[in-house]
Formats: sequence, structure tokens, C-alpha cells
Amino acid sequence: MKLDLQLFAVPARRVSKTAKRARRTHLKKDAPTVVTCKQCGNPIAPHRACTKCGYYKGKQVVKTEETENK
Repeated sequence: MKLDLQLFAVPARRVSKTAKRARRTHLKKDAPTVVTCKQCGNPIAPHRACTKCGYYKGKQVVKTEETENK
């Protein structure tokens, strides 16, 4: 007589609330980091060119409509 059994991973004992919560402490969400552009003061992500004025580290790297109109 052959049985077709599927074996699953079954924990040996129950995980306590403290152990479960300690494991999940690193799963929290972080607020995105935002800095202000030194040229125009627009909030931007760090290490990115400004989408409003096109400047990065004091140099214009992207042409935008605002900088072309000046």
C-alpha cells in the first residue's frame, strides 16, 4: 500500500510573540530623504539633478524650460 503524502515544513514549536516581533523590527517603512536644491530651493532626492532648474552640484547638467527662458 503506497500513500501519496506531501510533507511540509512544520515548526517544532510555536514562535513566541517576543521572538516574532523582534524578527519584524527591521520591516518598518522609512520616510524618503529629501534635500533642497541650492539653486532654486526645490525639494529633491539626494544625489539627483534638480527637475525644476536642472542643476547638480552647482553645474547645469539638464536643460529645462526655466533655464532656457532666462
